[in-house]
Amino acid sequence: MSKEIFKKILNLEFTERIGRTEYCDHPQLIKHITGLDPKSPDQAYQAYKKFYDWVPYDFLWYGNDGPEWASLGRTTDMGHAVYQVDGTDYRKPKPCPFSSVEEVLSFDAAKEYGIPDIDERAEYFRKSLDEVQNQFPDIVIPGGYYKTLVSGCIISFGWEMFLEAVGTDPIRFGDYVLEGFFNLSMANFRAWAKVKPLVFICHDDMVWSNGAIFNPAWYRKFIFPRYKKLWSILKENGIKILFCSDGNFTQFIDDIANAGADGFIFEPLTDLDCIVEKYGKTHVIVGNVDCRILTYGTKQDIEKEVLRCINIAKNCPGFVMAVGNHIPPDVPIENAMYYFEAVKKYQYR
Repeated sequence: MSKEIFKKILNLEFTERIGRTEYCDHPQLIKHITGLDPKSPDQAYQAYKKFYDWVPYDFLWYGNDGPEWASLGRTTDMGHAVYQVDGTDYRKPKPCPFSSVEEVLSFDAAKEYGIPDIDERAEYFRKSLDEVQNQFPDIVIPGGYYKTLVSGCIISFGWEMFLEAVGTDPIRFGDYVLEGFFNLSMANFRAWAKVKPLVFICHDDMVWSNGAIFNPAWYRKFIFPRYKKLWSILKENGIKILFCSDGNFTQFIDDIANAGADGFIFEPLTDLDCIVEKYGKTHVIVGNVDCRILTYGTKQDIEKEVLRCINIAKNCPGFVMAVGNHIPPDVPIENAMYYFEAVKKYQYR
């Protein structure tokens, strides 16, 4: 049933209830709901399956980039924070392997990590997608790619060297360095196009909480035209594109739509009102309850936040409700349960 609901949502057909998904990193919450421990190798699969059915999920956020770059060439960390309340999973961050801006400006990601054989990579993606879909047959499992352009740079260089290199020579970085990441992504997008998933999540954390990291003109010259080329490969094969980024990309909504995105997955920082006003009848919209309200708010605050999202977007055929910035383990279980109850109470159109 949930799979059929999401298929209709992708086609912008109204469903009796709004769509549902979550990004839950709260093992104790899942155990509370299912009675099973998602951290136990013997119980994890059944715990997650039971949780997805209980919510219920209509689609699962999923992606696969192939082998980790760390095994293929130089990388650093996107960050070393871990969602653990007691801090037991803290790890020391990996040092940046680049010692100068010139090293970064001379970097070719495609050469460093290697362009994959497209047919072999497609078979790899197909097997991985089939495996997850077989585990959760009642919900839609998308294809997806994580480190498209900006996220790829963050993984390779780390924030400091990335920012310094772009600031030193934004044109050289945009023309040369980004082209390497684009070529690597293109090979993987071509492989995913052969797999032909129903829908594809293109992830790229290309903004901060207050908006653009770089001059918006730089994005429009070097980022969005490359998105359009990447997405065209998928769209030619009938695959719908959902663009996903952390932070606030409100100012770039039109650029992302014009590049070919069929929908947006976003945090509460991105303006739901703006997206609904411009694209509520034409695009899929996933989000955007604020997990900070679940963490620190009262039950009244949580209900108000649920109603904020539903009242703004329930008349959009492509709307999918979710906590837009994850459900981390510091959310009180009582608050999380009240959130789920509130969504179930108001989810019908």
